Amino acid sequence: MRLLVVEDDVQIADAIARGLARSDHQVDCLADGQQALAALAAQSYDLIILDLGLPGVDGYAVLRSLRARESHTPVLILSARDELKDRVQGLDLGADDYLVKPFEFSELEARIRAITRRALAGAGGDVTVGGLSYRLVERRMYLQEVPLELSPREFGVLEILTLRRGRVVSKSSIQDHLCTWGDELSDSAIELYVHRVRRKLDGAGLTIRTVRGFGYLLQADDAAL
Repeated sequence: MRLLVVEDDVQIADAIARGLARSDHQVDCLADGQQALAALAAQSYDLIILDLGLPGVDGYAVLRSLRARESHTPVLILSARDELKDRVQGLDLGADDYLVKPFEFSELEARIRAITRRALAGAGGDVTVGGLSYRLVERRMYLQEVPLELSPREFGVLEILTLRRGRVVSKSSIQDHLCTWGDELSDSAIELYVHRVRRKLDGAGLTIRTVRGFGYLLQADDAAL
């Protein structure tokens, strides 16, 4: 998953990012609310970890703006404010959970998993394309019920193609999905990862079509045009 951490304490943000990266999540870190609003207008995320006491635009304003745009991106508030009124206000504004600092990283991970499970329940569960199943809570791909071995970037390519099944996914969207801010992948590197994923899907009744000038499309062979 691609996550956004909005936290002005550099040490906390860095610790969260390093911990989540160990689980192969792509993590962007921003230090103020105005940056967060700009990022959320330009990029989609699977989950946002949001501090409240941010410089400039505070976390409540970021959350209010996000929900005003009818964005349903899950938000976990992470704040030192432990009074009941703060928790109630955050949840009433549309946060999915509220965790008070200081915290144990294992609890943060558990809360992220719980939010993901709730989002999946609302979306109808795992994603399936032909014989490929993406079990989102596990963050594992299965091919005919057998776990598919993928590198982190191969997984990222197949993840975005699976989540957007039946739709063309541009190279720029794949790059955004694979890279954190400041990183960059060339078109040839993306083509290489797509080629590797194709090889691992060979004979599985699935096709990653190249739509020239637009991007890539994942579909079951019986749905091929």
